[in-house]
Amino acid sequence: MRFSGPAVALAVVLGLTASVGSGQKPDDQINPRSIALMQAGDAARRAGNLTGANDLIETALAVDPRNRAAYIALARVAQAQALPGKAIRLYREALVIEPNDVAALGGQGEAMVQKGAVERAKVNLARIRALCKAAPCAPAATLAAAIAKGPPPAVVTAQATTVVPPKGQEAATIKR
Repeated sequence: MRFSGPAVALAVVLGLTASVGSGQKPDDQINPRSIALMQAGDAARRAGNLTGANDLIETALAVDPRNRAAYIALARVAQAQALPGKAIRLYREALVIEPNDVAALGGQGEAMVQKGAVERAKVNLARIRALCKAAPCAPAATLAAAIAKGPPPAVVTAQATTVVPPKGQEAATIKR
């Protein structure tokens, strides 16, 4: 009977350890509801409903935050909304889950070009080419074309505007 106290404690510890491990899902099993929401959101994006697509895909990520494809789809929505910084961050989230995802690397490179970071996009292109062993690698070709095209012209350029003051005050120049 000397060993009954430690035996009971050991049984409790083993029981708790076994129950914690059995309740977790492996990383490669994404919730089917999350996949369905992501696909509906991607279809909404292709149809031009960017707000609806954004809502559906964010819901997919709330259901299962390990859904790498949802991060990529949400990044594509951000690019369509001309938000390259947000897209770069979302592609980075997908790359945290799978660092060698050539679709995420290509999309992130395109967003970098859209933002004007061409040199960083070239680093992504080199990484894609190293990962992509097949001769026709679509993400590499798409990113190479985006780099060759270059960043879009700046929407807002630095301009000086003269503000006409009320009578009795000096004119002021404002730089944007």
